[in-house]
Amino acid sequence: MNPFAPKLLALVAAGGAAGSLLRYAVGVWCGAWFGAALPWGTLAVNVAGSAAIGLLGGLMLGGMPLSQEARLLAMTGFLGGFTTFSAFSLDIGTLFLRHPALAAGYLGLTLVGGLAAFALAFALGRSLA
Repeated sequence: MNPFAPKLLALVAAGGAAGSLLRYAVGVWCGAWFGAALPWGTLAVNVAGSAAIGLLGGLMLGGMPLSQEARLLAMTGFLGGFTTFSAFSLDIGTLFLRHPALAAGYLGLTLVGGLAAFALAFALGRSLA
């Protein structure tokens, strides 16, 4: 099936919208419950999203069939909208099973690259403001 078929795009969009709304709600709830000293909402969605995608990935690897449509709705859409950290966790976990050293390198490159890109773009944004 065409990966850009309207039906598949609609599943990703619907899941993404639902995940984004839940991410927002969790952020609001965590802020109200625990205060704003730490980004508790971000922590909560990253941990919960990583657990959810780990469960789904483990079930699939264990032989549970999950249709392309279900994967696009739940994993790409919902969990992608809820937290992209969950996709990163899945990538690291599955890469580790095949190539532990490559997984470690990918982990380091992602963390260092992401933080460096943030720092540079943040500095640029401040200088332009």
